[in-house]
Order: sequence, then structure tokens, then C-alpha cells
Amino acid sequence: MRINKYVSSSGLCSRRKADELIKEGKVTINGVVALLGSTVNPGDKVEVDGKRVKPRQDKIYIALNKPRGIISTTERHIEDNIIDFVNYPERIFPIGRLDRDSEGLILLTNDGSCVNKILRNENKHEKEYIVTVDKAITPAFLKGMSDGVKIYNPVRNEYTVTEPARLVQVNARTFRIFLTQGLNRQIRRMCSHFDYQVVKLLRVRILNIELKDLPTGKWRYLTEDEIETLSEITGM
Repeated sequence: MRINKYVSSSGLCSRRKADELIKEGKVTINGVVALLGSTVNPGDKVEVDGKRVKPRQDKIYIALNKPRGIISTTERHIEDNIIDFVNYPERIFPIGRLDRDSEGLILLTNDGSCVNKILRNENKHEKEYIVTVDKAITPAFLKGMSDGVKIYNPVRNEYTVTEPARLVQVNARTFRIFLTQGLNRQIRRMCSHFDYQVVKLLRVRILNIELKDLPTGKWRYLTEDEIETLSEITGM
């Protein structure tokens, strides 16, 4: 394993920061100052500023293009649960949710420490959706959705005003919406406030992770670059 990846996989820092530490001569392999491009073999002793570092246990990060009808729950007794659908050989769980009638990008992991850092509302982490509604979009609808919408919160038995959002119209009945909030069925409830019904809701991005051309129902591992950038954004 390359030395910068070895150091970053310990959780000490990102790969870019590891490169800086290596350039500064602060990283050693078996007591010898490491160079950029040095490799670490099994049994080697790696130290940063005199303190030994080791890779953390393997973390799994998966991007799934969730089909409509699959439920974002770990409860295996519930039919169409996401865990049975993915059928991964190790224990994983979804980061957040995507309601049953919606489709698109959802992340799954075995890394419990990253979940709150990604989902925490105060971090203002952006998610992007493409939404099709049942009738023509008007300027008043776009402005109302952008400014914030008063919706009922049945859990707290109170009304909540959604945070301002950015909308871009795609065609007569379709728009993109960029949210930094994650209320339950938020987009559907926002649309309903203006007497619009959602026909299709597709999540295409979470922070730096994009759905792109991942087929419906398929999943892939996040790339090292995606994980590194996600880590830098969230501090996970």
C-alpha cells in the first residue's frame, strides 16, 4: 500500500495532508524517513511524528440507486427492506432515508461514526433532487418553494417553515431542487402546500457523491477520491 494511503486510512488525516507530512519528513517506515511513493508492506512499522499509526478496520461505503418501492429500513421483517434488497454479505445500514415512493441515490455503510456528521442539519449539507409534478410549474410555485414553506410536523404536532431552497426549472413539469434540510417527505409536503402532487422524485446527489449513470437497483463502492472529499467536507 502506498504510504500516503496507509497514513490516511489510519484516520489521522486526508491523503493530501499525508503527502504534506511525508514531504516534511515526519513519516517513517521502520525508522527510515518515507518518500512520496514509498510503499508499506505487511509487518512494517509506520510512524508519524514518532507515533505509530495503523489503518482502521475496513470501512464500507456504498452508493445505491434505490428503486421505487424499496424501504430505507434495517428491519428485516419488513417486506422490501433495503438490507435484503442490497444483500451485502456484511452488516451495513443506510445513511438517512429515501421514502418508499422515491428513487435515486442513497448511501449505505458499516461506519456508524460518519452518519451524524453527514446527516446533521446544522451542517447544511446539500442534496439535489429532480422532481416531476402533475401540472405546469408557475413562477409563483418556484418562488414559494424557494422562500420556505409552512408544513405540518406530525411528530411534534406543530408547523415548521422549511429553510430556503434553490430551484431550477427543467421543463414544464420538472424542476431541480437543492436542499440542505432533511424533513420526512419534505419535497412532497412542500409541493402539496401549493396543490401540486409529485409524480416522480429522483435524488441525484448527496454532497459530493453523484448518481450519474448508475442503473436503477444497482450499487457501487465509493471511490477513494469520493471518500476523501466526503471526509474533508464532513470531518468524518
